[in-house]
Amino acid sequence: MTPAIEIKDLHKHFGGNEVLRGIDCTVESGQVVCVIGPSGSGKSTLLRCVNLLEQPTRGKVLVEGVEVTDPDVDIDAVRRRIGMVFQQFNLFPHMTALQNVMVAQRRVLKRGQKEAERVARENLDRVGVGDKADAYPAQLSGGQQQRVAIARALAMNPDLMLFDEPTSALDPELVGDVLAVMRKLAEEGMTMLVVTHEMGFAREVADRVVFMDGGVVVEDGPPAQVIGEPRHERTRAFLRRVLRPEG
Repeated sequence: MTPAIEIKDLHKHFGGNEVLRGIDCTVESGQVVCVIGPSGSGKSTLLRCVNLLEQPTRGKVLVEGVEVTDPDVDIDAVRRRIGMVFQQFNLFPHMTALQNVMVAQRRVLKRGQKEAERVARENLDRVGVGDKADAYPAQLSGGQQQRVAIARALAMNPDLMLFDEPTSALDPELVGDVLAVMRKLAEEGMTMLVVTHEMGFAREVADRVVFMDGGVVVEDGPPAQVIGEPRHERTRAFLRRVLRPEG
């Protein structure tokens, strides 16, 4: 079976700064892979290279067997298969939640008004904010806005989802609602590549955890191994910092 995502010897330079130093990673269809690591380790850059929001310096990225790093690829066609959820919600402030979830369906997928509205309402319900369809972003909490952003991505019927620290901009009490939506997607079999600092989520939901530091993959394996019994001192040091017992 063709992997959902294949990343081969991926490098990315920003000027003289080498952010990714030869990344190899595969995500199989239906898998949830969580990428963890300290700030500046290249996690978000890796994610953005998957749908070419960042152009890799060298190496290959394949999505469902299509090489997105091929200069001749129809990147818009590939991106239609990929949903992406960012740290910031990027909702249009002058549009209601419903309109935000409809707009790309209408413009990109060319769905009719009725169909786009039906799909939008379905997905707002799916993420638990169906009652907020007529609210504007300013009237929603951060957690509600992020769930609208997830609904917007799901409304495009993606084959896989990329999440770039989707809870990092949220107040702590709002994080749980967003993670619950992501857990549900995982249970439904959605392929997900998730950059996260939520270790509990990674431990419970991920099929594999990838630990990155300094632009390289240090460890890659099941959560019980990478988080529970890490083999590398760099992984252990990172986990000691983020899993400090609350006193």
